Amino acid sequence: MTTSGNPDCQIILRGGTNGPNYSAEQVAEAVAMAEKAGVMPSLMIDCSHGNSGKDPERQPVVLQKVIKQITDGNRNIHAVMLESNLNAGTQKFPQPLENLEYGVSITDGCLDWQTTETALREAHTALVGR
Repeated sequence: MTTSGNPDCQIILRGGTNGPNYSAEQVAEAVAMAEKAGVMPSLMIDCSHGNSGKDPERQPVVLQKVIKQITDGNRNIHAVMLESNLNAGTQKFPQPLENLEYGVSITDGCLDWQTTETALREAHTALVGR
């Protein structure tokens, strides 16, 4: 079986073992690679994982830098991702349910609700005139 592909694909830049990959230069490189492959360059930037060095506290900084690229004219970034929960941090699992803290991730480290709201409101303010 073969397929002609999906013209509506997206590239997700998460960072990795080589470090972050959300800089303007790295985004331009991803766009060029997509164009060379004949697909529409549509990028989502993950502000967590490798792009934040797996430090949830750095996610708002990554978000600000990505928003700056958009306000500077980048039209290929269509989305961002933040890891968020009611409360900040992460907790080990499995463990007895009575030991788990409500609203704290059992997977990746997360921002708390207040920090997430502040970061998103700042992004909105920066993008509102776009």
